[in-house]
Amino acid sequence: MSPRTPTARDLARETVRARILDAARARLAQDGAAGLSLRAVARDVGMVSSAVYRYVPSRDDLLTALLVESYDALGAVVEAADATAGSAPVDRWTAACRAVRDWSIAHPAEFALLYGTPVPGYRAPRDTVGPATRVIGVLLGIVLDAVAAGAAPAPPPPAPPGLPDALASALAVAQARGGVPAADPDQAAEVALRTLMAWTTLFGAVSFELFGHYDGSVDDRAAYLDHVALRLAADLGLRP
Repeated sequence: MSPRTPTARDLARETVRARILDAARARLAQDGAAGLSLRAVARDVGMVSSAVYRYVPSRDDLLTALLVESYDALGAVVEAADATAGSAPVDRWTAACRAVRDWSIAHPAEFALLYGTPVPGYRAPRDTVGPATRVIGVLLGIVLDAVAAGAAPAPPPPAPPGLPDALASALAVAQARGGVPAADPDQAAEVALRTLMAWTTLFGAVSFELFGHYDGSVDDRAAYLDHVALRLAADLGLRP
């Protein structure tokens, strides 16, 4: 069945909703996620609060819409960077890491919404999970492609047992994307662990930059991020 052609009313509704989200993004930069108010957004678009509720039923729905929009925007940028970086895993990895930083520097309020302090009383619904996993999906895809081509993470240090059980969810995601070609479940778990460590290190580095924690310690933040990305790539066994 072909999709229904949008009516003039549909298009008008989407236009108003887009104006509301634009105003909400501006308020997000000014007031922060915890201070986001539908009443303030309504004033900014010249509407009464009751009218805004027809497009966005609650403050939580507005936050969810902003989360999904921001996760998708970041994910699209990282996916595009990976797609245009060439075939070498380390080049793809570095391009993806740079794309994360570039988007975050350009959208600090959205980054804070996604990865900053949780908004009191708000719990993100399942609708956000797909968009939220687009970046880690790119990073994991690069690693899985490299492992399938023979790459292997550096030998791990001695660790307590139970790693596959601790990372059962991550292993399930990896298997759904084609899996790690390893007969030993501990080896597969090691790949998942290194990827998760790299993901959290990357976003930790960007977060430290955006929230001012490098003042007095890191002068060239872009160059520093490149060094971090290359160290992470080496730890994952990615080669040019």
